[in-house]
Amino acid sequence: MTGTGGSPRQQAGAAAEQRAALHLEAAGLQLLARNYLCRMGELDLVARDGDVLVIAEVRMRISRRFGGAAASITWRKRTRIIRAARHLLAREPALQGLRVRFDALLIDGAGADVEWIKGAFSVGSR
Repeated sequence: MTGTGGSPRQQAGAAAEQRAALHLEAAGLQLLARNYLCRMGELDLVARDGDVLVIAEVRMRISRRFGGAAASITWRKRTRIIRAARHLLAREPALQGLRVRFDALLIDGAGADVEWIKGAFSVGSR
């Protein structure tokens, strides 16, 4: 989202995604898409890391209470991400030869550093 529109929660989410995108780019990844949306779900960030397609879920929580940002990536959320990734791969043949990795970029608390968990989950994980 751009501009000043949206609720404070949406604005905070957009700011978190921007921080996460910059974090990935600073690490040398090539950002391919932001907020890829299909009927299966949404992919926050899609990037390329050499021969790896990185599907990155960005989660922000005000505190670590109740498990923090990591705990908010539930089995149901992972399933939707995997389905959306399959949709993306079906629509983009050029990406089909890449290995796929599901990462999480977590921000727990205002001003907290971005925690990057590579391979946070895989197809079939619970």
